[in-house]
Amino acid sequence: MEGTLWRDDEMIHAGLSPKTGLRMGHISMSGPEGIIATLHDAPAHRVFIHINNSNPVLIPGSPERQTAEEAGWTIGEDGLRLTLGAST
Repeated sequence: MEGTLWRDDEMIHAGLSPKTGLRMGHISMSGPEGIIATLHDAPAHRVFIHINNSNPVLIPGSPERQTAEEAGWTIGEDGLRLTLGAST
């Protein structure tokens, strides 16, 4: 799943862009309308990819990463390999 931003105004607060994530076409990971909440009951293995370097979920041990992992999400990293196939 696309996980560019943790929160919609992340790029503004980081001084990287005057635009919100939604205005750039990105849905935030967090918040009541974010991906984590929206796909809370999805039965599939959930992986965030395409993560912006401003996103605090990339920091091991951060509250944001802990929240995502406790919700059942994997944070994609360079070299991550996934095996797709039917479950038995």
